[in-house]
Parts: sequence; C-alpha cells; structure tokens
Amino acid sequence: MSQAINQRLDWNPNAKLAALPTVTSKDHCYGMRHFAVGVTVITARHGEAKAGLTATAVCSVTADPPRLVVFVNKNVVASEIILNSGALCVNVLAGEQEEVAKAFASMIKDVHGDARFAYGEWCEQVSGAPALDGALANFDCRVIKVFDESTHHAFLCEVLAMRERNDGEALIYLNGNFRRVPQ
Repeated sequence: MSQAINQRLDWNPNAKLAALPTVTSKDHCYGMRHFAVGVTVITARHGEAKAGLTATAVCSVTADPPRLVVFVNKNVVASEIILNSGALCVNVLAGEQEEVAKAFASMIKDVHGDARFAYGEWCEQVSGAPALDGALANFDCRVIKVFDESTHHAFLCEVLAMRERNDGEALIYLNGNFRRVPQ
C-alpha cells in the first residue's frame, strides 16, 4: 500500500545556507531552556502494556481537521507502545500536577514503568490511552502518520476526544524548572 507524502518535493533548501554548520547540540539545548513551554504527559496503551513520558514537544497543527504533532524519543518505551497501538493521549498538566510531571520524567527515585501511574488518577477516553483526571486538558488521539526525525518520532495525530477544565494554573517548564502560571 503506498501513501502520499505530504512534502513539497518541488522545494529545495537554500544551498548557501545548507552548506553552513549548525550550532552544537549543547548550545541548542541551552537556548531552548529559555523557551517557556506547557508541560504534558503523553500516555499510550497497547493491550496490557502502558507507558508515558513527560513532554514539552507538542504542538497544534490544524484546527480543521483537529490535529497535533507529538515528538517522542525513539528510545523510550512509550514510543514503541504508540507505534503498536496507533494512539496516544496528550495530558496538559495543571500547576498542582508537578509531581505527576516529575514521575513521568524519571525525576523521582525508584519510580519507573507502571509505578508512574500511581501519581494522579487515570481513566480512558476513546482510544484506550490513559487520560489524567484533573489535567487542564486531555487530547485523546489516533496517530495518522509517523515521521522519523533523527532521535525522535514525530507522531501526527487526529484528536478523537477532548476534555478540559476551566480553572487552575498552568504548569510550564523554563530554565530547567517547573513553574506555575496563574490563569
């Protein structure tokens, strides 16, 4: 089965710029620390296996159709579970859910795998991926395309279900720390 590639094949990068070296990975990471971003926990389930990770590389792509892109490191368990299930849930964390963020970021000693789901209350929406109760928003998604982007998979997703709460502070990540932003 062939699939159309949504890429401009008639476009070429600027040859002069393409010849220039990039900044180092270290410099890139230091610069990105100044980019304040919302904190999410990406979850997935395939059969009895479930996994999740704290992520900031999530972006709305289009509203019509409702699509998100989620970047997940290829080396984490969740990446394989997302590939196998074809689904994921983006849980946008509230300020009071910092411990959930830390658990899924492996920042709490001896908390790994399913033990992470002891932080917070969890349910399911349409896809079967775990959805965090009390999150500012849950985007329950099906994966429609996967892009191989160096160390990460870029999962292009369509939103099947969404729920939100209209109160609470947002949890963001800035300069290596979690911070709360009031409404």
